[in-house]
Amino acid sequence: NSAAVKLSAQYSENLKIFTQALTLTFLAEWGDRSQIATIALAASKNVYGVILGGLLGHAFCTGLAVIGGRLLAARISEKTVAIIGGILFLFFAVHSYITGSD
Repeated sequence: NSAAVKLSAQYSENLKIFTQALTLTFLAEWGDRSQIATIALAASKNVYGVILGGLLGHAFCTGLAVIGGRLLAARISEKTVAIIGGILFLFFAVHSYITGSD
């Protein structure tokens, strides 16, 4: 019975992680430039090719991010990553403000 409880807890944790990753990725990608480009591509090209290419491209990109994040987390702290990310975010915000929204 203890094994069943552990298995249920592991399943629940995996489902939680899956749901968080799905929601985060969906919301982050919704309406971004790559989605707009994919819509334009699908309007003029084979829809199934665009679907397959988009899925594989996004899966590859996300996979690299996950692996890179795992390797990075083994070398520097989460706090350092957050600080660097915040500084970069502010830098890009100032850059966008100065150069305009072309």
